Amino acid sequence: MARVYLFKPFERFWHWAQAALIITMLVTGFEVHGTYQLFGFGKAVDYHTLAAWTLVGLWIFAIFWHITTGEWRQYIPTTQKMLAVASYYSSGIFKGEEHPYKPTPGKKHNPLQRLTYLAVLTLLSPLIWVTGGLYLFYADWPRLGLSGLSLQWVATGHTLGAFLMLAFLILHLYLATTGHKITSQVMAMITGWEDLGDDAAPGKKH
Repeated sequence: MARVYLFKPFERFWHWAQAALIITMLVTGFEVHGTYQLFGFGKAVDYHTLAAWTLVGLWIFAIFWHITTGEWRQYIPTTQKMLAVASYYSSGIFKGEEHPYKPTPGKKHNPLQRLTYLAVLTLLSPLIWVTGGLYLFYADWPRLGLSGLSLQWVATGHTLGAFLMLAFLILHLYLATTGHKITSQVMAMITGWEDLGDDAAPGKKH
């Protein structure tokens, strides 16, 4: 069984902490939205706000870590093997074919992962943060010269961002089960090591 060390300790901590905070924000956010009642409106708002500020702090540190370690390069888009990976997820995976992309420490994410993570980081997350910040500081809009903004549009944008993040989370959980074994990619985010299967052993061609 070929194994490769992919994820450093901070990456694993960042992944799980971010996941816990995002899930907390989704659960409390949908309660604030009136979808169900779990903690009570007041507590849901407090938990949601606390999780949001904690995630902001985590992201600031993560950005610093990615820049100083050079790991930001992992998210640079590439078209190499993109069609092969897309074909695998659309049909090959259901035929028992081998994944066409084998991760390495220098290239951990396949082309579709890179595009998806980049979109989440540069499009979806800013949508959530900007609308969430505007929502949080709604009382200060007149002082900030933002009285012309529509609270309904801000709320709609924030809710849309939440649903898109939920869709990403569901897709992410599904794809996490599509490794060499159903637990391979989850274990990689716990131990740092990912099992790639015998076909990925040194000297084998892909």
